[in-house]
Amino acid sequence: MSQRMKINDQITVGPQPDETEIATLVDDGFKSVVNFRTDGEDEQPISPDTEQRLVEAAGLRYLHLPVSMKSMDPKLVDEFRSQLEALPKPVFAHCKSGKRAGAMTMMHVAAEQGMSGEQTLQKAQQMGFECDQPELKEFVKSYVDQHAQSGA
Repeated sequence: MSQRMKINDQITVGPQPDETEIATLVDDGFKSVVNFRTDGEDEQPISPDTEQRLVEAAGLRYLHLPVSMKSMDPKLVDEFRSQLEALPKPVFAHCKSGKRAGAMTMMHVAAEQGMSGEQTLQKAQQMGFECDQPELKEFVKSYVDQHAQSGA
């Protein structure tokens, strides 16, 4: 799984792991898995329910927070951020390719660090996230601008 991208010491994002890869997450020291895929999405190696069983059987915490481009809204990001607090770190967060997971985690980190929406998009680009959907770009930017902890 060479497409993993470490956001910081607490969060790494990437594409959805299959059964074998879930075991390697344990070996790699992860303590929790966050799945942003919606049930019934195309090309899922395993369903969210199966993934939950496998992740928990491996001794990791599991959070399923379905996000689609249509359902992405500030409340969902807030929910992710508050649930993230409670999860044992480090966390492996994924969607199908890592795009939604990357956007969600970047918004969290940026808001925590008081970055602007523009800075967030630049940092995401430097890290190799292709934010190729204008509506996703706009959403990330406005969320961060509204939630950045100024001076905190």
